[in-house]
Amino acid sequence: MTMTSLAVRLRSRAHFSVKRGGKTVTIIGTAARRRSQARQRVALLIVGFATVFLVVGARLAQYGLAQPAETASIGNGAHTAASRPDIIDRNGELLATDLNMVSLYAEPRKIVDADEVVEKLATVLPNFDWQDTHRKLRSNSAFQWLRRQLSPKQQADILALGIPGIGFRPEKRRFYPGGPTASHIIGHVNVDNQGLQGMERYIDQQGLADLRAAGMTGDAPLEPVKLSIDLRVQNIVRDVVERAMTAYQAEAAGAVVLDVETGEILAMASVPDYDPNQPSRTLPDGGIDKEYEKGWFNRMSNATFEMGSTFKSFTLAMGLDTGKINLNSVVDASRPIRMGGFTIKDFRGKRRPLSIPEVFQYSSNIGTAAVADMVGIQGHQAFLTNLGLLSKLETELPGVATPTQPRIWKKINSVTISFGHGVATTPLQTAVAAAALMNGGYLIPPTFLPRSQEEAKSVSRRVIKETTSSDMRFLYNWNGVKGSGRNAQVEGFHVGGKTGTADKVINGRYAKDINFNAFVAAFPMDKPKYIVLSIIDAPRTGEHGGRTAASTAAPMIKAIIGRTAPMLGIEPYFGNDLEPQLLANY
Repeated sequence: MTMTSLAVRLRSRAHFSVKRGGKTVTIIGTAARRRSQARQRVALLIVGFATVFLVVGARLAQYGLAQPAETASIGNGAHTAASRPDIIDRNGELLATDLNMVSLYAEPRKIVDADEVVEKLATVLPNFDWQDTHRKLRSNSAFQWLRRQLSPKQQADILALGIPGIGFRPEKRRFYPGGPTASHIIGHVNVDNQGLQGMERYIDQQGLADLRAAGMTGDAPLEPVKLSIDLRVQNIVRDVVERAMTAYQAEAAGAVVLDVETGEILAMASVPDYDPNQPSRTLPDGGIDKEYEKGWFNRMSNATFEMGSTFKSFTLAMGLDTGKINLNSVVDASRPIRMGGFTIKDFRGKRRPLSIPEVFQYSSNIGTAAVADMVGIQGHQAFLTNLGLLSKLETELPGVATPTQPRIWKKINSVTISFGHGVATTPLQTAVAAAALMNGGYLIPPTFLPRSQEEAKSVSRRVIKETTSSDMRFLYNWNGVKGSGRNAQVEGFHVGGKTGTADKVINGRYAKDINFNAFVAAFPMDKPKYIVLSIIDAPRTGEHGGRTAASTAAPMIKAIIGRTAPMLGIEPYFGNDLEPQLLANY
């Protein structure tokens, strides 16, 4: 046998044995090796296929046991926005409530043809953003909002399109039946029903936001939140200030009605305002209407102004309370005061000594400055601080402005502040301080929530003497009958008060031809129950062509009281405005 034939035979055998060094060694042939390798490959394939089938089977079981995906027309309630409590006025009239709505969403991974979806939705939804929607549909994300808070008709029309990969989720939408009537008091919410402004934000700050975060609101009915405002009075106040802004060609206007015995605010309006149902507006080019959003600014509490001669009320009250003057006192107003390069003079001054009622009636800057000088700088600052006019007002509304005053008071500061220049306060806190002059001397924090007289007493504090309050009631009544308050007088309701005409501060300087006007009034003067304060910003004209407070802010007071006094339960009395009970202290 040749060596070649032996090698062929060996390769054809499965295996054979040889002896080496007394040991037997088995040598595997080529064919056997190939069969062994083939068996290993088959085993690997079986393991691989089994693993794939196990994974696929597990995923199928998972999908079978999971909740149905929200690919139907309306999603489940787990995504419903949390409920908010209704807001009602003091008489139970509805101011804000929740409506059930639906919002449109897409699952981009399930969208087959984004272009077709965009084209179909554009036939139903107004102001449809093709580019943004197309971007969302091509994002390969699991979820995208397409349009929030649809109308029922829009939902029905979209359902009829039969588009796969989109659906609806139930949501809540806040609705304000009165529109802009009380927008600066109630405020508004965002698209997720979270309070952003006004009492809506206050409600969240009192714990509603925490309840929502804990998932404890949902659709559960919540107790309504009652406010102190009277919707009837609120509607009239807003109507008056809106008409005044138009009639007097002013930049803005506002007013507040305050109960002097409880601190309750029955109405407050500031115009321009806005509709909380539509807190923002979109321009045709897709931008935000910034002019419309200026209506968010509440000038009654979110802004400070130099309140002009209304501050003479506090200066004379200071002089009376400290005993420096009485109603029979006389001050020299015969010549201007020159101080620190400034000249203090009267508008249409009498150029003679004036009694205290005449100082108030003729709104004498010279006479008021003389009273402030009698008290002194420290006493003046302390008195205004005690009245709450130099510190931030505490109330439920967010965003209340902080008053401004000189860092260091000098004599010239005290003199100008005596007649309302050099200190800027909010109109609301001016009304609150005036209420203390009328109610017997008690400073009561204002509130937008109902409050009884007993509750008011527990939070009030005396800031002036009862006799001082009595004297101030006399002065208010005197000015309402004989002075600048005559334009605010309403027959039968005995209105008293004080005008304030101030040069408006623009970029840190006084504008000589632009006024900020105010009038603070009380009624009925035999026993004041309400303070009404009006403001008119930069009027170009007024009654009989005048631009002062007597021609603009005072007629606003007359309109408000004339229309609201009967609603507030004030019975008219057609006696003499200067009867003994009103002049007992003079």
